[in-house]
Amino acid sequence: MDSPRSLIVLDPAAAGEAAGPRPETILAGAPRAQAANQYADERGEFFCGVWSCTAGRWRIRYTEHEFCVILAGRVRIESSAGESREFGPGDAFVVPAGFEGTWEVLAPCRKWYAVYERAG
Repeated sequence: MDSPRSLIVLDPAAAGEAAGPRPETILAGAPRAQAANQYADERGEFFCGVWSCTAGRWRIRYTEHEFCVILAGRVRIESSAGESREFGPGDAFVVPAGFEGTWEVLAPCRKWYAVYERAG
């Protein structure tokens, strides 16, 4: 019989480690990001935590599904088809696998993230 599982309480103020963006994707500014991954499942398919970043703009191409909730700051996400949306504190959205475009931090940002990517 499996032992009971405990709830995982996430810390919105957790310090993180350097987390990109990769230099070759940067289009503007000198964005510096940190991610504090606070939970990962046994298979490594689902993980979540808090991410922060300074201003800048870079190309993105998602192979995973990501749920985001902006805690502070402001971001603009634009699809390769030209659809553009801005998000600020309290806004929640999903970036689906296959999404391509740009991510721009307009004001230093902090967000919750939850990522799912099927292994293999």
